[in-house]
Amino acid sequence: MCAYTVSSDTLFALIVLILFIVYFKVTFSVNNNMVTIEVLNGSNFKKWKEDIEFAMEMAEVDLSLVTDKPRDLTVTSIDDEKLVHAFWMKSNCICLLSMRRSILDHLKGGLPTDCTAKELMTAISERYRVSSNADIGSLMQVLFNMKYDGNGGVRDYVIRIVDYQTKLKALKVDLPDTCIVHQALNTLPPEFSIIKTKYNSQDEPWSINDLISRVVAEDEKLKKKKCQVALYVAGSNSHKGKKSKTYINKVAHGTTKCNTRVFRKV
Repeated sequence: MCAYTVSSDTLFALIVLILFIVYFKVTFSVNNNMVTIEVLNGSNFKKWKEDIEFAMEMAEVDLSLVTDKPRDLTVTSIDDEKLVHAFWMKSNCICLLSMRRSILDHLKGGLPTDCTAKELMTAISERYRVSSNADIGSLMQVLFNMKYDGNGGVRDYVIRIVDYQTKLKALKVDLPDTCIVHQALNTLPPEFSIIKTKYNSQDEPWSINDLISRVVAEDEKLKKKKCQVALYVAGSNSHKGKKSKTYINKVAHGTTKCNTRVFRKV
């Protein structure tokens, strides 16, 4: 029998991995589809709800999340009603199991047990409901404090600004495209001053697509210019190095005369 020893670092890594699997995500098979859901821990309800809805829809068992329970079957029920009823019951069972399995145990207290998947989602949503005013304030703060730092590309930066505009619109705060264009241009670094001046000198406003195409084109020009400058500097340094090296070699071999002064002691 072989004895294996585990270092403290390895043991710690294994514990972290186990905690991650248990407390952060669950992965299981639904209708032969592997789905991963972030575990509801009390502060990530929005992400958890999105994961549940996406996973159930991808597995084609989300019927019970979006519809109420159908009427009970009777002797007069037709085949279509029986088919819908059977599919809904299966969907409800899978959705309930998926939801309850992805919630930490101490958060399950007070939640209804004899209910449909749609009713359970409604109950959980009520528990973690956040004021729309708080959402608006948070989104506005992020939007108007954004600055382009060069990471991710200027196209992605503008799209992120538009994403906040869309989220605010869903909360009935409709920011016009002209406001978004101004915000995007004003938060670009000084290197984009040419395109800012061009926009301010025109009377016709730009659309979001116009903005994206123009700033991306300007970004490409700036990158190309920086590349050319870098190549020029590298070439200049290389040329200077060659001249210096050649001069030194000539002096060493006596092919170049050096002006030297001989000082005699008087």
